[in-house]
Amino acid sequence: MSEKIRTLLNQSHSEALFVEGDFYLDESVIAVFPRGTKFLSAVRHGTSAWTITARLAIELPNGSKEQYFIKCTSEERGRIMMEGEYNGMSELYKTMPNLVPKPHSWGKYLAQNPDTYFFLQEFIDMAERVPEPNQLCQKLASLHRSSISPTGKFGFHITTCQGRIPQAVIPWESSWTILFSRMLQHVIDLDFETNGYWKELDALEKRIFSHVIPILIGNLERDGRSIKPCLIHGDLWEGNTGTSYETGEVYLYDSGAFYAHNEMEIGDWRCNYNKIHKKVYTRTYLSHYEPSEPREEWDDRNRMYCIYYNVIYSVNHRYQGKAVRQTAFDDMYYLIDKYAPFSEGEGPPRLIESERAGLSLERDHTLS
Repeated sequence: MSEKIRTLLNQSHSEALFVEGDFYLDESVIAVFPRGTKFLSAVRHGTSAWTITARLAIELPNGSKEQYFIKCTSEERGRIMMEGEYNGMSELYKTMPNLVPKPHSWGKYLAQNPDTYFFLQEFIDMAERVPEPNQLCQKLASLHRSSISPTGKFGFHITTCQGRIPQAVIPWESSWTILFSRMLQHVIDLDFETNGYWKELDALEKRIFSHVIPILIGNLERDGRSIKPCLIHGDLWEGNTGTSYETGEVYLYDSGAFYAHNEMEIGDWRCNYNKIHKKVYTRTYLSHYEPSEPREEWDDRNRMYCIYYNVIYSVNHRYQGKAVRQTAFDDMYYLIDKYAPFSEGEGPPRLIESERAGLSLERDHTLS
């Protein structure tokens, strides 16, 4: 990330602005608070693969003290990330304010080389543990049920990111089948750019688009059926959740939000790198929000949505890309065999055990 944003813009601390701590506090951040605000400290806090993060303490002109979480990253990709996160978190907060920390603002640093962008939100002191299943799933179901797309369509008004990767969520689309196809094609193209072309995978992907998605996802919108565009967090793994030390409330952050089929949200939970992988989470969610019709195809849709998350993970985490690409390969072949099998001798060869890569022990949570 631009040499850790040129070692945080060549500042080891905020001494020039008389602020205690080791995080450079740019004038553009100061400007988003009321005139007369005192800045007490700006201290590095948390870990992030794509941003630099800190805890900011202030005293407002009326004497009240507040704390904020700030993150920054650089260049055009950083702008897309920070603007997208602010807008996504704002939509989530507007819909369900007890689910996410309150977003405050986003903007661009005055300091340059490189161009740097920030996002500010309320700071909540949280335990980094997997969320309690019933509370998490009850809140998610409430979010999905109560959210209302401003256009009545699927997508979002601005690009949001999963990790550092922009998602193809714009423009708005009335058909979920079309939007999902567009989003999946986008990350597949990025995967080939990042991890290299794989002819056998390409053959499966072409059949997924031409035969499987029109049936499996298309069935949601066929024979008089329809699905509601639901606001989803969009990147729901354990690292984007926390439990408040003070209240015990589960909160979500680092969203890649957009309006989708609600079941898209929990496709991520099928992935082996996610600690919210245990079946208790999926079963609990389904007890709060029943599967869409055709109900008997629920697990196959879940597998399809998992393919999206595995492919975008392989783009975000190149060093782990081979293992999750192979999982996506297996899942595609499973769905093709079920919905649109190749004629004898037509399909690409299947993976053999000696070809398989594995996730690192740190990343593989299937046994935890």
